[in-house]
Formats: sequence, structure tokens, C-alpha cells
Amino acid sequence: MNINDDFAARAAVHADALDWVPSPMPGVERKMLDRVGGEVARATTIVRYAPGSHFSPHIHSGGEEFIVLDGVFQDEHGNYPTGSYVRNPPTSRHTPGSEPGCTIFVKLWQFDPRDRTHVLLNLFDKQPAPVTGQAGVNATDLFHDARERVSTEFWQPGAQIARANEGGMEVLCLKGGFEEGGEGFAEWSWLRLPPGMPLDAQAGAKGAFLWIKEGHLRFIDREIAAVKAAS
Repeated sequence: MNINDDFAARAAVHADALDWVPSPMPGVERKMLDRVGGEVARATTIVRYAPGSHFSPHIHSGGEEFIVLDGVFQDEHGNYPTGSYVRNPPTSRHTPGSEPGCTIFVKLWQFDPRDRTHVLLNLFDKQPAPVTGQAGVNATDLFHDARERVSTEFWQPGAQIARANEGGMEVLCLKGGFEEGGEGFAEWSWLRLPPGMPLDAQAGAKGAFLWIKEGHLRFIDREIAAVKAAS
């Protein structure tokens, strides 16, 4: 299955315009943002767990990164309320589900295969700091290594955002909204820009709270090759 698989092109998906698609597990539905592969896939997805639903135990051979958008996600390691940001590195294992129900934004097979760093924090745990040279923007660093940088940003209402983009970028709108490329982005809308395509955006009248991932798309060929080898 290939969805938004031209990683040299801009891609934008508005989750509220997509239908929920059943997964192989009863009670678990998906909205696919990008995908290369079948059930083993390099994928970016919004996943909804109905109350009491769960997946079978499994190993994340290519790693798993997710944000809890609403409800409470659960596995044998604990409960993850709304706002939780988790990185389960390659070789990690769990049995995911949710007794109360939840929605998560999740990325699979997008890690350095040598990465063994587990991350668990809440998007609101740290006080955001002003971004030098970017008026109206405050940011919190979630994860940063030689491969990528992951952060949240608050864009004040009407803020103008102009940023170089050497290694590729993804933006998920968590709250509020913004405009980019003549297109409006609201809650749970997702934007992907290929390496070399600058970000030129403006925050909406209520501002925007965003999850942003940068640098990782330089490694897309390796990630796709790893998925194909594992399939």
C-alpha cells in the first residue's frame, strides 16, 4: 500500500476529511497520512482505539513514536494520558490498548536501527522558550540527535513563520490553526515538506500549537529499504 509516497513532494492531509478505516484488530481504526508497505510499513497514521480495544503483543522492529491526542493509551508499562509523547525504539515490545478509549498520532519504522533511547514525557511538562530570530514563536525540545529534531511550538496569533528546511519537515496541528501554501490547517491537520522546500506559514487568529519533526526525511530511502527487507 502506498499513500503520499512521493517524498520529494509536499503532502498535506486534513484528518477531519478522511474516513476511519478498520484495522486488522476489532475496535481499532485508522486514518492513514503516509504509508509505504502493508501491515509492516513505514507509516504515519492517526489511530483510534474504541473503549476496551487492544492489539496483540508485538515487537517494534523499526521503532514507534506516538502522541496521545485524546483519551488514555495503555500497555503493560503504564497509562499514557492526553499529551503523552513516547518513543519506543527498535526492538521494543508491548501490548497496546485502551480501556477508556483514545486517539493517537503514530509513526512506525522511522528510527535509526541502532537507536535504543526510550522517551516518555508530556507535551506540557516543560516551559516553552522563545525562538531566537523568530518573533511570536515559543518552542519546547522533545528529542534531538544527529538524525532529527522533534519539538512543539506555540505560534502566536498572526505570527509569520519563515524557516529553511534542509532535511525535511513534518508539522501536525494539535490546536488552533495556520496557513501554508494558500491552504488552511486546523486541528489534526498534517503537513510534510521535502528537504529543500522552505516553510512559509502564518498562524491563525487563535494562534497554533504544533508538533514539528525536522531532519529525518534525509533518511527516507534507508527506512523504505528496511521495511521491504522486513516484509
